[in-house]
Amino acid sequence: MQKTPGIPVRCFCFNTFVLMQKDWFSSWFDTPYYHILYKNRDHSEAAAFIDKISAFLNLKPGALCWDLCCGKGRHSIYLNQKGYRVIGTDLSSQSILIASASANDTLQFYRHDMRNLFRTNYFDVVFNLFTSFGYFEKKHDDLKVFHSVQKSLLPGGLFVFDYLNSEVLRNEISQSEEKTEENITFRISKQISDNTVVKHIDFSDGGKNFHFEERVKLFDRAYFESLAEACNLQILHVFGSYQLDEFKANSSPRLILVMRKL
Repeated sequence: MQKTPGIPVRCFCFNTFVLMQKDWFSSWFDTPYYHILYKNRDHSEAAAFIDKISAFLNLKPGALCWDLCCGKGRHSIYLNQKGYRVIGTDLSSQSILIASASANDTLQFYRHDMRNLFRTNYFDVVFNLFTSFGYFEKKHDDLKVFHSVQKSLLPGGLFVFDYLNSEVLRNEISQSEEKTEENITFRISKQISDNTVVKHIDFSDGGKNFHFEERVKLFDRAYFESLAEACNLQILHVFGSYQLDEFKANSSPRLILVMRKL
């Protein structure tokens, strides 16, 4: 869902289509190519994590959950199948359109910018999963997200926040790969620039060359602790994997925080 100031500008030069904009997420996530490239997300991994974390939190049947940045709804749908009431939101209208095919009386989807207030004193638990954060240039925007979450929770409500472990990623980032989906070969390269992982995505389709970028900040645990403190969220648990292993800064694949509204 995310970024160079102003309105997106499309530039054709040397037969290459380049989307130039500050908020890269607000367009890339809505292109058909994003959904082609990432169409094979691991649903079994998502379900296993939901099983683990919901049991650990001892969520009551019918608990009201907000899947913040739900994408096409893989976590939302599984949470709902487990008996929870779920609302999923995402900035991508295409993702919400796809997710809404699974909507029912206890599962709804809405287009929403995570920086804006969505509900007040409403949810038992908020989930922000699979590194659906770190897109914004300024801390002010990150604080707006955490404030929105805090205000949306009922007193004592929980916030489950799942992010990459920046220390491990710095040392293990792969440089390039190719992936072919639906007869399109995506050439993907990654680099770290200005404390940000920049993923370059290049491919050709219909006689045109395309280039997109994804940008995610390399925030550490201390950064999220500062956001939580500023927004009256208490960190209760810190895990380092989807199996809820202890977090170790030098080796854990994930940084998963469980917070409570004060």
